[in-house]
Amino acid sequence: MISIVGAGAWGTALALAGGRAGNQVTLWAYECEVVTAINDGHENTIYLPGVTLDPVIRATDDMAQAARGDVLLLAVPAQHLRDTIAPLIGKLAPATPLVVCAKGIEQETLALMSEALDATFPQHPVFILSGPTFAADVAAGLPTAVTLAGADLNAAQQIANRLSSDRFRPYSGDDIIGAQIGGAVKNVLGIACGIAEGRGFGDNARAALITRGLAELNRLCLAKGGKAETMMGLSGLGDLVLTCTSTQSRNYSLGFALGAGRTLAEILDERNSVAEGVFTASAAVALAKKLGIEMPIASAVDAVINRDADIDIVIEALLSRPLRAEAD
Repeated sequence: MISIVGAGAWGTALALAGGRAGNQVTLWAYECEVVTAINDGHENTIYLPGVTLDPVIRATDDMAQAARGDVLLLAVPAQHLRDTIAPLIGKLAPATPLVVCAKGIEQETLALMSEALDATFPQHPVFILSGPTFAADVAAGLPTAVTLAGADLNAAQQIANRLSSDRFRPYSGDDIIGAQIGGAVKNVLGIACGIAEGRGFGDNARAALITRGLAELNRLCLAKGGKAETMMGLSGLGDLVLTCTSTQSRNYSLGFALGAGRTLAEILDERNSVAEGVFTASAAVALAKKLGIEMPIASAVDAVINRDADIDIVIEALLSRPLRAEAD
């Protein structure tokens, strides 16, 4: 049995993918109404309405039941991951794998999700599931490929096999740092591309932002100890392109609304889902400063999101930066 902690749209979509791969699935939800809707009506009416869930998926609000899984997929928002799963400390079977399915960097500690888990669950191997995924597409059974990274490549492949079906294909890798950097920072860059589109800057500007944003991903990945080739894969370039080109992306659509003149408070008040880039922006910029590297696009997004900077002034500052060699 696999357990999924977090019954938002993404956790529910992962439950469907796990069921299609032949697993019994326990899905932990914080809200009792979500548990009731899934178990009685086979639908997550709050976070993934209109999608029928397989009866192999059973929901619970009891973390002790989730602890019985032989693999745990952690799909709660990154900023709440550590606190949400704290009740599992000492409750898991020895060496139960923990698969991080959230994308972000802790604001207070600047820790990657794997670092947060290593500090609280040191006896449990940590894996990262990341890549170009929209929950609605995964839930609908549309073809999807992801990265499943772990320090032990053979163990990562075994978990990938557990989740694999003809419509959900995890490719194994061993760069857990790079997989997390790509997944976290692409959300910030998605906001940047949305702002540019909302301002009517056109496709050339978006292509430039994606390309220069990829350079920022690579810079942070290498400084943190990851591999450059990971940024060319599903959890790097693949996820970046998806997030920066589709209104399905919560981060891109948030940026678009900002670029069109709406306030952040207005946008967030209308949503029951998390745009991780809002929180990751400040953490990514702080981490870059700590590591001694420049991330001008991420810094521009942070200024708009967290420092109440004027969008037009920030854009003008970006466009006025000194020209440099592209490889720098």
